[in-house]
Amino acid sequence: MANFLVIQTDFGLQDGAVSAMYGVAYQVEPSLVINDLTHEIEPYNIHDASYRLWQTASYWPAGTVFVSVVDPGVGSTRRSVVAELADGQYIITPDNGTLTYLAKYVGIKAVRQIDQATQRLAGSSASHTFHGRDVYVYNGARLACGKVDFAELGPELPVAELVTFPLEAPQQTETTIRGTIDITDVRFGSLWTNIPADFFKKWAVAYGESLSVSIYYQGVVRYHDQVIFGRSFAQVPAESAVLYINSLLNVGLGINLGSFATTYQIGTGNDWTIELTRSPK
Repeated sequence: MANFLVIQTDFGLQDGAVSAMYGVAYQVEPSLVINDLTHEIEPYNIHDASYRLWQTASYWPAGTVFVSVVDPGVGSTRRSVVAELADGQYIITPDNGTLTYLAKYVGIKAVRQIDQATQRLAGSSASHTFHGRDVYVYNGARLACGKVDFAELGPELPVAELVTFPLEAPQQTETTIRGTIDITDVRFGSLWTNIPADFFKKWAVAYGESLSVSIYYQGVVRYHDQVIFGRSFAQVPAESAVLYINSLLNVGLGINLGSFATTYQIGTGNDWTIELTRSPK
């Protein structure tokens, strides 16, 4: 194993929950290297948790263990699972849709169901509301340091039985591209779409070219304007909109020295769609 443990939650850092998870992991193995993916996922937002794992996991070495706890169903009959990715990383999480983006864009090699009654922190069996501490990070630490094997964590499940949510595929014609607003670049308010850079290559869109951009919420227009395609934000004046290729090689939409999401009150998910059009050549 890589001895790396990466943790994601919707807990925030205003109380001791995350620190308690760190403590459990270090009790399992003090030499673990623990990193935070984020603890600022919007509460209960499984979609964003799924996206952030996809954004991050493949950049870590094979054997890295991720623990993701965005768990509105804690204490219910939802399953706890550990998934082995095609690239060799592991994800421990509730089976509630968190693995959707990884299943779609990275590939899941195998899945096992964790026995929450037996594979848990000693003395925690009377607690049913903090599986992040008692089940997920405990087993994540054991897996990351090699004190337990993937196969020992529970029986194998068919990958096809994982809970997932629908992802809309981007579409392209000679004059129109349609996609979804998958996530925001939280700190700076840029919109990250599911439209691949290859769509712009197919169109041979040149830097400096303007495209017509429309954004819809449940089919109702929330934004419409002509926007320049730039290499970076510096290609346009301050407070101007720009289309660009983001770090995941998808089309992004932002404002130079401003927040597109805040300025135009744009959200994320399948309800938020984007349409790009160009004049026929």
